Amino acid sequence: MDTLWAPWRIDYILQQKQDGCIFCDKPNEHDDEHNLIPYRGETCYIIMNYYPYNNGHIMVVPYRHTNDLTSLGTDENMEMMNLVSKSIEVLKKALNPHGFNIGMNLGSVAGAGVKDHLHFHVVPRWNGDMNFMPVIGHTKVISEALEETCKKIKAFF
Repeated sequence: MDTLWAPWRIDYILQQKQDGCIFCDKPNEHDDEHNLIPYRGETCYIIMNYYPYNNGHIMVVPYRHTNDLTSLGTDENMEMMNLVSKSIEVLKKALNPHGFNIGMNLGSVAGAGVKDHLHFHVVPRWNGDMNFMPVIGHTKVISEALEETCKKIKAFF
């Protein structure tokens, strides 16, 4: 059996699970700096992933609580896709990645960590970011604090 060390995940594992929905609750707290929300639109917003796959991992989220992509109205669909595109633009300027992974997991079986509120992941990638640490050491290195990355990104929105 291989062992994957990810000690930063213990905070997520041990935290008391909240009632409600993180994607509904965080924007309603109106503390964007603390909640790592670099941008708010009319129908959607952008939030940093607290447990990122890579530096600059952000999510584009509709304000409306839904897990059904087909239920989104035209305005929500358009703004969501515009914010995905804008996120790529911003991340290119702020972090200079070489590429991106963009995706959405709909339902638990598809890997959704928050299965009841759909959201797009936008993950910047760099040549060599799959170096010896994750391949041999089974450890992912996030090289900058989320708050610092959020400040960099916010400056370009």
